[in-house]
Amino acid sequence: MPNHEYFMEIALEEAKKALAANEFPVGCVMAFDDQIVARGKREHSRTLTRDGISLGANELDHAEIMALRHLVATQPEIDHSRVTVYCTMEPCLMCFGALLLSNIHTIVYAYEDAMGGGTSLPLAHLTPLYREMKVSIVPHILRDESLLLFKEFFLNPENSYWRNSFLADYTLSQK
Repeated sequence: MPNHEYFMEIALEEAKKALAANEFPVGCVMAFDDQIVARGKREHSRTLTRDGISLGANELDHAEIMALRHLVATQPEIDHSRVTVYCTMEPCLMCFGALLLSNIHTIVYAYEDAMGGGTSLPLAHLTPLYREMKVSIVPHILRDESLLLFKEFFLNPENSYWRNSFLADYTLSQK
């Protein structure tokens, strides 16, 4: 039986690094055979440029995507079906889809994304590629610890990401 709390604590360390850099505090670790094989943290503020022209904030570099890129680049031989992903926030639709398409079907998260979480997507109603997938979702592991990081983020006037959004209001209303 995997120690979900242990791996989530490490994901929380990644989230704290993101928060210290004024990033949205999402951290992710990927575990295989009780070993961490990849880590990622939110890197939203990295600005994309092309030919010296700013393309705006990068909405692709979510913690899960960063960890997935690291896993594929450094350990391509690992059987992804045996990887468990630990995220401090429920994966969004983009990340959830990327994990599923990468054959990663076990997802553990701390804090629910009340505004954009993707894990409740009804796979049974989608096309055959998705409806055949068996997915295991374990919510709310170390939820309170993750919630505190998101509250700290939303209470910081320097952080404007998702300010005044449903997610910010929901997070700040939590006890």
